[in-house]
Amino acid sequence: MNSLPKCYDKVVALIKKGVDIPNPLTIDLGDEVAADQISGKGVRIYPGCRIYGKETVISAGCRIGYEAPVTIDSCQLGPDVELKGGFFTKSVFLEKANMGSGAQVREGCILEEEANGAHCVGIKQTILFPFVTLGSLINFCDCLMAGGTSRKDHSEVGSSYIHFNFTPDGDKTTASLFGDVPRGVMLNQPAIFLGGQGGTVGPSRLGYGNVVAANSVLRNDFIEDNQLIVEKLQAGKRTDFRPRAYPGIRRVVENNIIYIANLMALEQWYLYVRRPFLDRQEFGGLMFSGLVDKLALGKKERIKRLQVLAEKAKMSSQQDEGTNPETAGRNEFSDRFDEIEALFAAGAGEHGNEQTRDEFLSAFDRARGGAQADYIVAIQGLPAEISGQGTRWLQGIVDALCSKAGEIVPSLRLFDN
Repeated sequence: MNSLPKCYDKVVALIKKGVDIPNPLTIDLGDEVAADQISGKGVRIYPGCRIYGKETVISAGCRIGYEAPVTIDSCQLGPDVELKGGFFTKSVFLEKANMGSGAQVREGCILEEEANGAHCVGIKQTILFPFVTLGSLINFCDCLMAGGTSRKDHSEVGSSYIHFNFTPDGDKTTASLFGDVPRGVMLNQPAIFLGGQGGTVGPSRLGYGNVVAANSVLRNDFIEDNQLIVEKLQAGKRTDFRPRAYPGIRRVVENNIIYIANLMALEQWYLYVRRPFLDRQEFGGLMFSGLVDKLALGKKERIKRLQVLAEKAKMSSQQDEGTNPETAGRNEFSDRFDEIEALFAAGAGEHGNEQTRDEFLSAFDRARGGAQADYIVAIQGLPAEISGQGTRWLQGIVDALCSKAGEIVPSLRLFDN
């Protein structure tokens, strides 16, 4: 008779506390997994699943592996999350988020309430606000997407969509904003629709309420709201390829700085607004720590990629500087990148208006009147003037960071509209 698996005692302990594990001999639990971070209330773990990581949290009502085996490594799962099949690492899933089978969710992802994906979705360093839906057969790494007000009115990415996040020069300074943080967190913006079998060449920005026709590949920013966008196919041509030409480096740097500034604004939102709601949940403190950690991972990734671009963008004295009007800006960006890095190393609270923040938080508390409503109900119940206050607070953080970054590299004329 074969000996029992090493983790069997831990599996039995989970069963005794109420976890439903129909076939316990097929489950693999890492020695480092903390059984007291797995709820005994309504959790069901189907056969063939593997759970690793001391930071792993599985809250009440989670269902894991219904369609296919699941591997979880160092993820935090909120209440009623369903991971139907695939691989999930170093990511956070808030209440009722779910992913279909064949998913690959790599480090740095946050799926907020009821965000979801169908089968065979690949994401990494991706943040989906509540209700955002990804269709099937999608690669959507290095993105933040918001918009929509419910599961019936949600931002959606059509099947077979690709976010192109790697350039011929080997760069990944390509994170894209579909929506934004200051307006998106208020859960009152029109949904965004990205048509199937299309793509976006990052880094790009897209406004709320925009509809992108199927088979369109976005190569530019469309920051105006409520637009119907139909992109034409590229005209065929052949020309010499010039490595590291970076003709649009100003836009690339601007979009990366805006993205990082949005991450820092989101961190402030989590700290001052989300945290009290999480504290009322089982494992709420661990969920909050997971969110902050993932934002830190995202900021670190974006700064790292921006630094690589700065190093490559440096122009030597032997190069013909007269052919590129952005040469002085490229060199200044490279030479002063340490200052940009230091700017983002400081806390976002140092860049926002504390009075604006405190006025919003006071108005927010008064509007709630001490009610214990859940997060989505509380946010969507805010009067428009209070939502506007919150947006101004967060947008102030973004604007301040962008302005200071522009002052560091004036030759690049960042945000000089």
